[in-house]
Amino acid sequence: VTANANIKNNSQEEAVDPPKKIYRYFKSLIRQWEDTLAQRPESQRRTAAGKNETKTLKQCKDYIRPLFHLCKSRQLEPDLQTHLFNIVTYCEQGEFVKAHDAYMDVAIGRAAWPIGVTMVGIHARSGRAKIESSNVAHVMNSEMHRKYLTSVKRLMSFAQKMRPDVDPSKKVMNL
Repeated sequence: VTANANIKNNSQEEAVDPPKKIYRYFKSLIRQWEDTLAQRPESQRRTAAGKNETKTLKQCKDYIRPLFHLCKSRQLEPDLQTHLFNIVTYCEQGEFVKAHDAYMDVAIGRAAWPIGVTMVGIHARSGRAKIESSNVAHVMNSEMHRKYLTSVKRLMSFAQKMRPDVDPSKKVMNL
């Protein structure tokens, strides 16, 4: 009975503490990934693909460390925290397409992408207002943000691969 109470308490606590939920979810995915790689046979580990997988995990752990520090110190930007919390929630629910959409929002934003020259002529265009900075995700301008968001995406892909119970229509397929 106490184990169920603790689980219920933790889920309520994480609902009001998004940084904790973000930290715990991605940390658990890293542990699962380490366990999965450790269970491979030695012959598979020694192949080029096996070594590459190990390097990718190590890089992912290195790159996501700043995000973990921000979560622990509660210094995560509110906008970024909201997006990451949505990503974690969707991944836990098995809604990987929605999680991918939330990732794209935080990575590149929803701004209009100007193609070519934006100001031709002397008249202002109505569509020009949509290219303002409020819709642009400046997250990828920072090297640290870019690195840990890359790790978030890798962990999302790993989580998706580890969930065979999820309907294929809710997964993002790599072409």
